[in-house]
Amino acid sequence: MTTPGKRCKTIDEYIDTFPPDVQNILGQLRKTIHEIVPQAEETIRYGIPTFTLNGNLVHFAAFEDHIGFYPTPSAIVAFKKELSLYRHAKGSVQFPINEPIPFDLVRRIVQFRVKENLEGGTKKK
Repeated sequence: MTTPGKRCKTIDEYIDTFPPDVQNILGQLRKTIHEIVPQAEETIRYGIPTFTLNGNLVHFAAFEDHIGFYPTPSAIVAFKKELSLYRHAKGSVQFPINEPIPFDLVRRIVQFRVKENLEGGTKKK
Protein backbone atom coordinates (compact mmCIF):
# COMPACT_ATOMS: atom_id res chain seq x y z
CA MET A 1 0.00 0.00 0.00
CA THR A 2 2.97 2.32 0.12
CA THR A 3 3.40 4.75 -2.74
CA PRO A 4 5.19 2.84 -5.50
CA GLY A 5 8.81 3.86 -5.70
CA LYS A 6 8.73 5.74 -2.40
CA ARG A 7 11.62 4.74 -0.19
CA CYS A 8 10.88 5.39 3.46
CA LYS A 9 13.84 5.97 5.75
CA THR A 10 12.04 5.55 9.08
CA ILE A 11 9.16 3.56 10.49
CA ASP A 12 7.30 6.83 11.11
CA GLU A 13 7.56 7.70 7.42
CA TYR A 14 6.39 4.20 6.49
CA ILE A 15 3.35 4.31 8.78
CA ASP A 16 2.43 7.80 7.55
CA THR A 17 1.95 6.49 3.98
CA PHE A 18 -1.19 4.59 5.02
CA PRO A 19 -4.79 5.57 5.79
CA PRO A 20 -5.57 6.33 9.47
CA ASP A 21 -7.14 2.94 10.24
CA VAL A 22 -4.06 1.11 8.97
CA GLN A 23 -1.75 3.60 10.72
CA ASN A 24 -3.52 2.69 13.95
CA ILE A 25 -2.90 -1.03 13.45
CA LEU A 26 0.75 -0.48 12.52
CA GLY A 27 1.23 1.82 15.51
CA GLN A 28 -0.25 -0.77 17.85
CA LEU A 29 1.98 -3.45 16.37
CA ARG A 30 5.03 -1.24 16.83
CA LYS A 31 4.03 -0.46 20.43
CA THR A 32 3.48 -4.14 21.19
CA ILE A 33 6.96 -5.01 19.95
CA HIS A 34 8.53 -2.20 22.00
CA GLU A 35 6.67 -3.34 25.13
CA ILE A 36 8.32 -6.76 24.81
CA VAL A 37 11.76 -5.57 23.74
CA PRO A 38 12.31 -1.86 24.44
CA GLN A 39 16.00 -2.20 23.61
CA ALA A 40 15.28 -3.31 20.04
CA GLU A 41 16.45 -0.93 17.35
CA GLU A 42 14.11 0.26 14.61
CA THR A 43 15.15 0.40 11.00
CA ILE A 44 13.84 -0.11 7.50
CA ARG A 45 15.09 -3.24 5.77
CA TYR A 46 13.73 -4.72 2.57
CA GLY A 47 11.61 -1.55 2.40
CA ILE A 48 9.59 -2.45 5.51
CA PRO A 49 9.73 -1.76 9.26
CA THR A 50 12.26 -3.96 11.00
CA PHE A 51 13.24 -4.47 14.61
CA THR A 52 16.73 -5.71 15.40
CA LEU A 53 18.33 -7.18 18.48
CA ASN A 54 21.49 -9.17 17.86
CA GLY A 55 20.33 -9.38 14.24
CA ASN A 56 16.92 -9.17 12.59
CA LEU A 57 14.17 -9.80 15.11
CA VAL A 58 10.86 -9.24 13.27
CA HIS A 59 9.52 -7.24 10.33
CA PHE A 60 6.02 -6.08 9.47
CA ALA A 61 4.28 -4.50 6.50
CA ALA A 62 0.83 -3.38 5.42
CA PHE A 63 -0.93 -4.48 2.28
CA GLU A 64 -4.37 -3.83 0.87
CA ASP A 65 -6.06 -6.71 2.69
CA HIS A 66 -3.61 -7.84 5.36
CA ILE A 67 -0.78 -7.01 7.71
CA GLY A 68 2.28 -9.09 6.97
CA PHE A 69 4.31 -10.18 9.99
CA TYR A 70 7.73 -11.73 9.40
CA PRO A 71 9.21 -13.43 12.48
CA THR A 72 11.52 -15.96 10.69
CA PRO A 73 10.81 -19.59 9.78
CA SER A 74 11.71 -20.87 13.26
CA ALA A 75 8.91 -18.84 14.84
CA ILE A 76 6.41 -19.99 12.24
CA VAL A 77 7.27 -23.60 13.12
CA ALA A 78 7.18 -22.93 16.87
CA PHE A 79 3.70 -21.36 16.66
CA LYS A 80 2.37 -23.55 13.87
CA LYS A 81 -0.84 -24.51 15.69
CA GLU A 82 -1.85 -20.92 16.57
CA LEU A 83 -0.86 -19.66 13.13
CA SER A 84 -2.97 -22.30 11.39
CA LEU A 85 -5.88 -19.84 11.57
CA TYR A 86 -4.02 -17.48 9.22
CA ARG A 87 -2.38 -17.64 5.82
CA HIS A 88 1.29 -18.22 6.42
CA ALA A 89 4.43 -19.33 4.65
CA LYS A 90 7.95 -20.31 5.60
CA GLY A 91 8.78 -17.07 7.44
CA SER A 92 5.64 -14.97 7.29
CA VAL A 93 2.04 -14.74 8.40
CA GLN A 94 -0.84 -12.63 7.06
CA PHE A 95 -3.28 -11.10 9.52
CA PRO A 96 -6.45 -9.97 7.71
CA ILE A 97 -6.76 -6.21 7.97
CA ASN A 98 -10.51 -6.37 8.62
CA GLU A 99 -10.16 -8.71 11.63
CA PRO A 100 -8.64 -8.04 15.06
CA ILE A 101 -4.87 -8.49 15.09
CA PRO A 102 -3.91 -11.25 17.59
CA PHE A 103 -1.59 -9.04 19.64
CA ASP A 104 -1.24 -11.68 22.38
CA LEU A 105 0.11 -14.11 19.77
CA VAL A 106 2.39 -11.39 18.37
CA ARG A 107 3.74 -10.80 21.91
CA ARG A 108 4.53 -14.48 22.39
CA ILE A 109 6.20 -14.71 18.99
CA VAL A 110 8.34 -11.63 19.71
CA GLN A 111 9.32 -13.09 23.09
CA PHE A 112 10.33 -16.30 21.33
CA ARG A 113 12.41 -14.37 18.80
CA VAL A 114 14.13 -12.30 21.51
CA LYS A 115 15.12 -15.46 23.37
CA GLU A 116 16.26 -17.06 20.13
CA ASN A 117 18.41 -14.09 19.11
CA LEU A 118 19.92 -13.63 22.56
CA GLU A 119 20.80 -17.32 22.73
CA GLY A 120 22.71 -17.06 19.48
CA GLY A 121 20.06 -17.67 16.82
CA THR A 122 20.47 -14.93 14.22
CA LYS A 123 23.70 -12.96 14.38
CA LYS A 124 23.52 -10.96 11.15
CA LYS A 125 23.26 -7.18 11.45
